[in-house]
Amino acid sequence: MGSGAIGGYLGARLALAGHDVAFIARGAHLEAMRSHGLQLESPLGNVSLPRVTATEAPDDVGRVDIVFFAVKLYDSETAAAAIVPMVGPETRVMTLQNGIDSVETLARYVPPSQVVGGAAYISGYLKQPGLIVHVGGATQFYVGGHDDPVIGALQTACIEAGNIGLEAVDDIDRVLWAKFVTLCAFSGVTSLMRSGIGPILADSEALIFLDQLRDEGMAVAMAAGHPMRDGYLADAQSRWQNLPPDTRSSMANDLLHGKPLEVAWLSGRMHALGRELGVATPAHTTVYRALHLHANGTL
Repeated sequence: MGSGAIGGYLGARLALAGHDVAFIARGAHLEAMRSHGLQLESPLGNVSLPRVTATEAPDDVGRVDIVFFAVKLYDSETAAAAIVPMVGPETRVMTLQNGIDSVETLARYVPPSQVVGGAAYISGYLKQPGLIVHVGGATQFYVGGHDDPVIGALQTACIEAGNIGLEAVDDIDRVLWAKFVTLCAFSGVTSLMRSGIGPILADSEALIFLDQLRDEGMAVAMAAGHPMRDGYLADAQSRWQNLPPDTRSSMANDLLHGKPLEVAWLSGRMHALGRELGVATPAHTTVYRALHLHANGTL
């Protein structure tokens, strides 16, 4: 699995429970894990793994049961090609990326029937090499394959590990689009305003912008044939209000640290879909164009 915030969280919990986990990483993070293992800081309980299996070459690992595909969207093509040696006839490749394009991307490299879409609701970041920080809030994962025995076995493993809520659903596309609309609004507003969600919700002008981003996303989803379900508005508002006030999106953290941004696949994707479908997206277009200058990072 990947070893960023999502892959690191899942891998640390599953490894602590005794499951065989291999982390794919590179650079200083890989060296730190090889030397000192992996650390997870979480309000749900810290994890310290002094020894982990970590490599930068997926073919060192060989075929596995589950690949958690959680790389940044701009690394998708390279990573998808790299994981091919890990994929046997019974392997499931579970994408836990942002956006709505991951399943299609992976299906160009591995059998489409073995790709499982997923949506991760977790806030965390790589604080330093070898250290993952889970900020707080829910750790909920929604995935496809509700009748798949491999996914069923994974659910059992997650229950054993604890603090991993993994639910298999029968309509993952609906879940992915709801996550896309919600995340694009959250990611755009926390990045552009350089703020945690708490001050944004408390400021009338900032809140108007957040609502506009959300409403544009809902309109795009409707035009694309993926309308939000009844109760979506209340759920989205509740999700934001229940986050710790200083919570920012991963893109906002990447912007803060001068790293490349996923903006082209989030607000940029909303902008492109809006033009294609005839839906006005002035707020998402503003986020996309304002952050485009920083899309490749500054480090």
